[in-house]
Amino acid sequence: MRKVLLFVVLLFPGVCFSQSVYQTHCAACHGADRLGGMGPALLPENLSRLKKAEAARMVRDSRPGVQMPAFKNELNEQQVSSLVELIYSPVMPAPQWGETEIRASRTIHKTSPDIGRPRLVADPLNLFVVVEAGDHHVTILDGERLEPIHRFASRYALHGGPKFSPDGRYVYFASRDGWLTKYDLWNLETVAEVRAGINTRNAAVSSDGNYVVAANYLPHTLAVFDSQLNLLKLMDAKDEKGNSSRVSAVYDAAPRRSFIVALKDLPELWEVSYDPKAEDIAAGLVHDFRLKEGAFVSGFLHPRRTPLEEPLDDFFFTPDYRQVVGTQRDGRRATVVHLDVRRAIATLELPGLPHLGSGITWERQGRRVMATPNLKEGVVTVIDVASWQTVKQVPTLGPGFFLRSHEASRYAWVDSMMSPQGRDTLQLIDKQTLEVVARLTPAPGKTLAHIEFDRYGRYALASLWEDDGALIVFDAATLKEVKRIPMRKPVGKYNVANKIERSEGTSH
Repeated sequence: MRKVLLFVVLLFPGVCFSQSVYQTHCAACHGADRLGGMGPALLPENLSRLKKAEAARMVRDSRPGVQMPAFKNELNEQQVSSLVELIYSPVMPAPQWGETEIRASRTIHKTSPDIGRPRLVADPLNLFVVVEAGDHHVTILDGERLEPIHRFASRYALHGGPKFSPDGRYVYFASRDGWLTKYDLWNLETVAEVRAGINTRNAAVSSDGNYVVAANYLPHTLAVFDSQLNLLKLMDAKDEKGNSSRVSAVYDAAPRRSFIVALKDLPELWEVSYDPKAEDIAAGLVHDFRLKEGAFVSGFLHPRRTPLEEPLDDFFFTPDYRQVVGTQRDGRRATVVHLDVRRAIATLELPGLPHLGSGITWERQGRRVMATPNLKEGVVTVIDVASWQTVKQVPTLGPGFFLRSHEASRYAWVDSMMSPQGRDTLQLIDKQTLEVVARLTPAPGKTLAHIEFDRYGRYALASLWEDDGALIVFDAATLKEVKRIPMRKPVGKYNVANKIERSEGTSH
C-alpha cells in the first residue's frame, strides 16, 4: 500500500497536494469523498454552471448568507487554484449511490402532530413557493396579502420547479446534489428528506400523490419513492442492450397515470405507469401494486419504450397528454411523439434552441396553439397543435428562458434574460393578435425573469434575478407595478393552485 501511495505522489504530486488541502479544509463539510455532507457535493456534474473563477472567489471570500467561511487568510493562491482543479476533476472510480446508501440517508424531521387543517391564516391554494438561490432559502408567500409568511434554509442549489401533492398541502424539492425534501405547507415545517442520487436533474409527483420519482444524472438511475420518501424501486437507465444513460427529465402525465422519462444519452422515451389497471404491453405483465418485503413485486413500473432517432433533452405535453414535443440537442428541430402508438409522428423545424419545458398553450381563433421561448434566438414560436404548423415567429428583444400566462390574462409574458440588451425587460404578447403590445422595464440594467400569476390571475409576479433582488408585483390588467418584495436572487416562484390545477399558462 505504501508503495502505491509513493507511486501516486511521484506521478501526480499536484493531485496529492490538492487532496491534502481538501482533506484539511473541506472534507468535514463536503465529505472525504466529495459526495457532500453538510455542504454540497463537489463534483464536475454539480458545478457545471459555476465557472472556475467564481469557484476560486467563493473559496477565498465566501459570500453572504452561507455557512462556509472565507479562506483567503489561510490559503495562498496556489492552494486555492489546486482546490478548484480538484473539485472540477472526476472522482475515480466513479462514486456509487445505490439502494443501501439511499435508504441510509432518509431522515424524518417532522415532530408536531398532524392537525388535519392549515395552521396559517391564508388561502393555502394561493400560496407561492419562492426559491431564492442567493443564499439557498425558500420563502412561502401569501398570494392574497402579497407578504412573506415563512422563510427557511433549503438544500444546496434546488433544481427544477418544486412539485406539489394533489391537495397542495405538501411540496417536494429536488437539489442538484440529489436531495429530495418533503415540506408541509400547512404546518410550515420539513417532513422528511432522502438523498436519491449524487447529481439529480428533477423530480415528479404522481397525480394521486402516492409516488415521487427522481431523475438522476449520476448515477444513471430513476429512483421511485412513496409519499414518505421510502425507496420503493431503483431503476437503471439502460436500453435493452445494456447501454446506460443519464436521465434528463421526468414529468407526471396525470390523465395517463404515468411518468414520462427522457434519457439524455439514448434515443428512446420511457412511459412508466403507476395505474394498477394498466397492462404493460412491452413486458406482457399487469402492474401489481402489492408490496412484498418493502419492494414491489416483479412487473411493477416497467418502462414502456418508444424508440427515437435521437435523444430528447426537453419536452412539452399537449393538453390531453397524448403527445410529447421534444427537442434534440442540436437545437434545429423538435420531434412530436404520440405516446399511445409509441412513435414519432412529426418533425418541427425550429430555430435556435426552444425551451419547451417553459412552453404554454391557449385557444386562438377556435384552435389550440402552443408557444415556446428560445434560449439562443430572440423569438417566441407559436405552433398549431393539431396541424403542427408554425403559426408565427414573434420577435423579441433577445433569447429568453420563461414564457408564462394565465387563463384570466390576455397576454403571454416572456423575458429576454439571456440577452445582454434585453435582460431587463418583460415583453407582453397579445394571445390573439400575436403581437408584442407592451414592454416593462422596472429595473433598468438588471435581470428580470420568470413571471408567475396568483391563483386568480389578478397579479403577475416577476423575479428581479439579482442577489439583492426582489419579487416585482404587477397588476395583471393595468400592468402597473404594485409593490416590491425583497428577495435574494429569486430564481422562481410557484403558485400552488396554478400547479395542482394545471393552469394552461404555466409549466407542469
